[in-house]
Parts: sequence; structure tokens; C-alpha cells
Amino acid sequence: MLAIIDNKYQVDLSKPIDISIPLTNTDENPIAWYIDKPIIEPVVFDNWIGSVKKGASTNFNNIFFNPHGHGTHTECLGHITREFYSINQSLKQFFFLAELVSVEPEMHGVDRVITKIQIEKALNGKTPEAIIIRTLPNLESKKHLKYSNTNPPYLDEAAARFICESKIQHLLIDLPSVDKEHDQGKLLAHKAFWNVKDVNNLNEDARLEATITEMIFVSNEVQDGSYLLNLQIASFENDASPSKPILYKI
Repeated sequence: MLAIIDNKYQVDLSKPIDISIPLTNTDENPIAWYIDKPIIEPVVFDNWIGSVKKGASTNFNNIFFNPHGHGTHTECLGHITREFYSINQSLKQFFFLAELVSVEPEMHGVDRVITKIQIEKALNGKTPEAIIIRTLPNLESKKHLKYSNTNPPYLDEAAARFICESKIQHLLIDLPSVDKEHDQGKLLAHKAFWNVKDVNNLNEDARLEATITEMIFVSNEVQDGSYLLNLQIASFENDASPSKPILYKI
């Protein structure tokens, strides 16, 4: 099925490119932030177990997970503010023109950092609604990594501010965070991207509708360039939700 966007872009909706990581209750699930793997298990009432294999008429599972630590998720600025903001209220549109760029983080001491110069060069003057950052090397193991206490690569504050000042509303990245794992709670890239100056007293020009999506995975078969992004979340009234970003080739 073909769709025409803004009377000039044609996309084939029958060929989606899923860049989310499935959430499972196995050791294959990626994990960040020092938590255990997700739990997916049948409800138990006395002798009744919510599993067809165990004799029930339906499968009836509870799921215990953390959106930030267990896979692909989308968050709003409520992730870092004293006042409550919900991703379900912040993200009201779901289709965006996006640019996929591949960047190899630079070594800065013991850290691997994505810099402003790298992002500026990769965008080459383009100002899409969304940017998707694929870090190199791009290994399949990203879908199963245990990130806790590994000091993953992160986005430099200046790079995040450049993305903000470029009016790019949605940032997607294949890392557990845009910020350094152990940063004493500074969260410089989060604050720069959302233009948050004080987490206790939100400034009027903070970017309420902007989102960050972390822990995606973009296959090496998908080439850098322009795509139509469909960014879908579950309707959680929470700072973050598991999400399923889908790309369509333009």
C-alpha cells in the first residue's frame, strides 16, 4: 500500500522496518540500570493457573518490567523533572520525517562520546523532525547486552544542544541513555535536548513535545538516509513507555 506524504514523498506502507527490540523474559533480553530481567508469568489463583498448558481456557499473564531498563522505550521530559509529565500526553503525533545517521563514538579518555561535530557532519544541513543515531560498530549483540556498569557510549552535551537548536523534536538512539552511565545525576544531554534549565522549576521554553527513544536497534541492512518514522507507544501515564518505532523508506 502506497502513501503520499506532503504531496511529494511516496512510501510503501507494506514494507515496515522495525527498529525496536522485543521484550522477553529470557536471558536474551537487554538490561540496563542494575535490574533483573523482565518477568512474564501466569496469574495464579489458588489451584488455577492462567496458562492453557496448565489447563486454563486462556493464557493470562502478568508482566513486570521497567521501560527504561528493559528495551526500546520513549520518554518525555517528565523523566527528569520534579513536576509530573506523561509521555502519553506529550506525544500526540506519530508520523515524522526522520534522518538515519551512523556515527562511531570518539574516544575521550576512557569514554566513547558522540560529538556535535559528528552529528552536524552527518546531518549535512538537513533539519528533519526526528534523528535516528546508529552507533558503530553496529553488532547484533546490542539486542542482548547487559549494560550495567559497562560505561556505554553517550551523547555529548553540545551535540544534544545542537539537535535541540536545530528544532529536531525526536531523538532515537541505540544506547541505554543519551547520557554517561555514571555522571553524578547531571544528565547534561537530557537537559540540553529538552532545553530544561531547572528540573525543579520548569522554564517556559522547555520542549514539552520533544521525545527521546533509547535502546533501538537498526540493522546494518538499513542504509543511512531519509525515512518516514512511525513512533508508537503504549498509553502509559508515565514519564516513559515501551515503544515500537517503525521506519518506511521514502
